[in-house]
Amino acid sequence: MNSSEITDFVFLGLSKSVQLHVLIFCVFLLVYILTLIGNCLIIVVTIVDVSLQTPMYHFLRVLSILDISYSSVTIPKMLLNSLSNDKSISYIGCATQVYFLLFLGATECFLLAVMAYDRCIAICNPLRYMVIMNKRVCLSLSLFSVISGNLVSLVQTVWVFTLPFCGSHKIDYFFCDVPPLLKLSCIDTSLYEMQLMTATILVIFTPFILILVSYVLIISSILKMTSVDGRGKSFSTCSSHLLVVLLYYGTSSLIYIRPKHIFSEDTRKVVALIYTTITPMLNPAIYSIRNKEVQRALKKTFHQALAL
Repeated sequence: MNSSEITDFVFLGLSKSVQLHVLIFCVFLLVYILTLIGNCLIIVVTIVDVSLQTPMYHFLRVLSILDISYSSVTIPKMLLNSLSNDKSISYIGCATQVYFLLFLGATECFLLAVMAYDRCIAICNPLRYMVIMNKRVCLSLSLFSVISGNLVSLVQTVWVFTLPFCGSHKIDYFFCDVPPLLKLSCIDTSLYEMQLMTATILVIFTPFILILVSYVLIISSILKMTSVDGRGKSFSTCSSHLLVVLLYYGTSSLIYIRPKHIFSEDTRKVVALIYTTITPMLNPAIYSIRNKEVQRALKKTFHQALAL
């Protein structure tokens, strides 16, 4: 079988057990519902509440949109496969899934760096914060993240789907991704894997370095503060973002940058589950738990909804 004859791929999924398929369906249906509810609440309150019309919450709203989209690329298909005997996906469908996964993932990497820059300006230069981070700048930085993510995804997707696939068309995974697809190619993919590694390092570590620089400046400014309350508030606004960064960058790095044969396929699937399904669900909670402004806005919106 050559690549021109392949019209679809078949997922082997997370488990061969029928009982586990039912459990998987129930668990990830709940995860998806919580993801939608949590992120939609963030989007709504940051739009409705006037006090949250600031750059920080603009970027948080964009992050929530990305998280909803990211989960929607993988979870609905996974839920369908868990209850169906037909676990196939068309060739075009697989390419589309890869494109959107890479696009949304890369965009989130850049956006997290933008959010770190926003916090850096807010803490290091608070008097000029609203002047520097005006509406035009916020929209430009958001657009930059989207365009950069699109370019990265487009190049990677075209590269992988110009490879010839032959032999088995079964993907030992629960969604279409570059690493498991490379295993189905009938040519030596060493050069491509090197290109993929280089591109991934640039996409993940370039924003991560910018985040580290931002936090060095942030910590330096916080330590110079004489007010204990000011220090506590500054640490509080940054800790949520830092936790999201560590969770997202940590899991994605383990998938795309780790050397071969370090993880088993089962371990790789667990890590992939964390960054594609669990992280988007946790982000709204992380930003809400220690953020009194978001908590207040959520309570206010809830009370208004009850009144209506």
